[in-house]
Amino acid sequence: MNIPVRAIAFIRNDRAEALDDNWNEVVSTIELAQDVPSESLRGLEEFSHIEVVFFADWAQDVPPGPWHRHPRANPDWPDVGIFAQRNKDRPNRILLSTVAIESVENRSIRVRGLDGIDGTPVLDIKPVFTWSIPGVPLRAPRWSDELNAE
Repeated sequence: MNIPVRAIAFIRNDRAEALDDNWNEVVSTIELAQDVPSESLRGLEEFSHIEVVFFADWAQDVPPGPWHRHPRANPDWPDVGIFAQRNKDRPNRILLSTVAIESVENRSIRVRGLDGIDGTPVLDIKPVFTWSIPGVPLRAPRWSDELNAE
């Protein structure tokens, strides 16, 4: 099966390494690829958040990475499958982040909290509608809240 994808933009920031923590304060610029017109961003300034789908070309494919593990290699947390965590090492290295828009320029979007390193290709950008997020309380295991606290 052939699944064609292409980079529609690139992440620009000061991060050169894929660290697990402290992304909430990272400010990034998403710069459109040369063949993507600036009109594609029209109206985006009216939104507070976007979902960014990007390709972690710096991550490891699963496999050969593990299909399950202790999150952050912490033995105090359960050994869970790759689909029960947000590890950067994914079966297809495709990542998704919901981020706050700081500003929209002619050919770029300035955002906060995007966990991709400098130069990472962006596959898609979607606005977050008020009805596109869960309208009910979320449920998650205690270890995921502990992970966030660290």
